[in-house]
Amino acid sequence: MPEKLKLYTLLGDYPNTAALKKGEVASDFIDFEFADVKVSNTAFKPLVREARFDLGELAIVTYLQAKAYGKPYVLIPAAVLGRGQHHTIAYNPERGRLSASDLMGKRVGVRAYTQTTGAWVRGFLADDYKVDPAKIYWITFEDPHLAEYKDPAFVTRAPEGKSMVQMLIDGELDAAIVGDKLPDPRLAPLIEDADSAARKWAETHGGIPINHMMVIRGAIAKSRPDVVKEIYRVLRESRRAVPPPADGGLFDPWRFGVERNRRSLEIIIDYSFRQKLIPRMFSVDELFDDLR
Repeated sequence: MPEKLKLYTLLGDYPNTAALKKGEVASDFIDFEFADVKVSNTAFKPLVREARFDLGELAIVTYLQAKAYGKPYVLIPAAVLGRGQHHTIAYNPERGRLSASDLMGKRVGVRAYTQTTGAWVRGFLADDYKVDPAKIYWITFEDPHLAEYKDPAFVTRAPEGKSMVQMLIDGELDAAIVGDKLPDPRLAPLIEDADSAARKWAETHGGIPINHMMVIRGAIAKSRPDVVKEIYRVLRESRRAVPPPADGGLFDPWRFGVERNRRSLEIIIDYSFRQKLIPRMFSVDELFDDLR
């Protein structure tokens, strides 16, 4: 038996990845060496800046930027994280009523301007609430993952030592993209009836938004297409160990294949270009050219 190819792999602990990470789904010719990283997004910077991993999950906006700047990774059509995003932007009702359509001229916090969740939310604000994201004062707390990227002029870094949540509580921010769970009981979702809004959006836009997809080192993809196919197989088998969503395919956060992810990719490419996150539009097929 030839020696297995060892891949240093960045992959989070999710229901859909559990079978693979526990060894319940295995490969005859790939050995996955999983990085000891508790939260995957903390390792996106070394992935794109240092090419530290052979294989890994990566936020889709970060991947689009990595492709734009010629980083040595290829996208695999396997989503490992997705969710509705409407609930992720919050405000402090104790400081007065605020709605999504009121945000122009306001100060809104986000971990980084390039954060994928932020890109989705700004897209919703522009398309569904008629808010121009360039007329919001975006306050960030981290650098972009890509060193080459420079934030637009309407983006400002928060003062050193400031906390996004505390700034929101204190009224130094009008709203903030706080993530999947509200970090303080005083906060409330900015988008009214966010779950229903997310459901309606998914029904009219081909599914819930993609967050993270898998990428592989380009040299491996070029020299070992069989390895790429095997990675796709084991990821899909691991995903199949989780019961499918009761609501059907539109609400499946772990979609496989170019066609099942096409509409979501088209939208995030469009959002990214309009928000000055990438210098040009990509076609969806172009993202996977190196796998053909």
